[in-house]
Parts: sequence; C-alpha cells; structure tokens
Amino acid sequence: MPWFPDFVNAAQLARRETHTAGQADPVGQYLTALQGGDADPVETAWPGDVVVLDPRAGEVRGHRPLQQFVRRNQAWLAEHDAHIETLAAIRVGTRAVVELVARVVVEGRETTWPVAVVAESVDERSVVFRTYCSQVPVDGRRHVRPPILEAGGAAPRLDDVVDHYVAALEAGDIMALTGMFASQGYLREPIGANATHRGAAELRSYFARCFSAGGGIGLQQCARTDDGTDCAVEYNVVRWGSHDLAPQAGLGVFERSPDGLLAAVRVYDDVEAPLLHG
Repeated sequence: MPWFPDFVNAAQLARRETHTAGQADPVGQYLTALQGGDADPVETAWPGDVVVLDPRAGEVRGHRPLQQFVRRNQAWLAEHDAHIETLAAIRVGTRAVVELVARVVVEGRETTWPVAVVAESVDERSVVFRTYCSQVPVDGRRHVRPPILEAGGAAPRLDDVVDHYVAALEAGDIMALTGMFASQGYLREPIGANATHRGAAELRSYFARCFSAGGGIGLQQCARTDDGTDCAVEYNVVRWGSHDLAPQAGLGVFERSPDGLLAAVRVYDDVEAPLLHG
C-alpha cells in the first residue's frame, strides 16, 4: 500500500489549534488579523458568529463584510505606518479587555492613539469584539458613538473605589474624586498620553474644568470586567453638567493600588464635553 500524507487529519489538527489559540487569546488573534489583512484564522477559531462593533465601521457581521473590514484596516494601518503595543489586559470568564497604544503617522507626524478592545465569547463558537477609542488623534474630530450595550449590566459594589468614583463623578464632587487617587495616581483622557493628569493638583484642575458645564457627569454602567486589581467598565454617557446628552458609548479602566485607592484611570470614548464649545 503506497503511503500518502494525511492532509485531512493535518488540516483538522490545524483548525483545532487555531480554535484553541483563538479562545486563549481572542483579542490577540483579532489584532493579528487586522494587521495581516486575513480574517480566516478568526473565523476558524470562531466558526459560529463573529461580530465586530467598531467606532468607524459600525457593526460588521458575516464572512464577506468581516474580510472586507479586515483588509481595509490592514491597508489603513500600513498607510499610516502603525505600530501597536499592548498596554494592559484583563480577563474574567468569557470576557477579555485589552488596552493598546497605536503609534500612527498622521500628516507627517507620529501620534499616540489609545484603543481598548473587548472580546466576549457568547458561546464556544461565537465571539463579539467591541472597540472603544477617540478618533481625535487620527482625524482631529470627535464622533458621536451611539450606545452598543444596554444599561444595567454592571451591578455596583458599594464598598469599592470604582463605584465611589462613578458616584462622585455624577455628583461633581472634586474633593472626593481627587481623594480617591494614590499620591502618584493619574487620569488619562481618551486623546492620548499628552492629556494625562497626575497628582492632586493636576487632578483638581482637570475635574474643575470638567464640571464647569454646571455639575457632574452622568454614566450608565453597562458591563464590568473586574479581576480584583483592574476593572473595566463599559458605559453610556447621558449627562454632562446641566446638559442632557444623547447616550454615547465608552469604556473606562480603573487600576487599583495596593491600598485600595486608584493608581490610574484610563478613558476610551469620543464624547465632546459641552464646556468645550466656543
């Protein structure tokens, strides 16, 4: 009996390995697809539904739209000489949140672009990718992002600094907010590292400017990914000061210090504060 390579079993093994790798690191595989322009490994890892909720492209669902979306992103990243670095990651159960910093060349100068990607596997065959960012670093404009999750999916923990922060933010309580940060704690705005506020004096100045529109900022909490040290909250902004806003989607990452205070808050949204008009 002549011997032939077992191509069928080899292909099945390759698919199983791709599926296992995709479940172990769904965001990593997704980013590899975006940079390489090939969505096949993602669809092999998740043979059910793959849904992308993207600030620029909206909802992407189905094989052909996903392939087109991935190819467009690869072309855009190559055109802007983009380099992507992972900043931090949180994984709890079926949900993973990865924070990224993309260094892109826009109009001849390099700029940093903070981006966060949430991967949530609704079952062993299907996955949803939700991306949060501001587009100011790449096109100089803010874009209204309608809600992508319903409110009420994150139960508050009354003894936790994250919920104390959200409550103080809504109340516009500057002293309470600055007191929640560790001595070298910082808040980074969505537009990049050049908008980082570190230490009590800078934080007080930042929150005073935020609340100059007539009060605090109202958030609806939609989903929470919390490993005990880092916590990512997906939310909708519905009020800024005395101004009611059309609900806009965003994500905040809260990094706790060992003493239970906030070492860092990093924000990913494209909300245009009413106080900035004029």
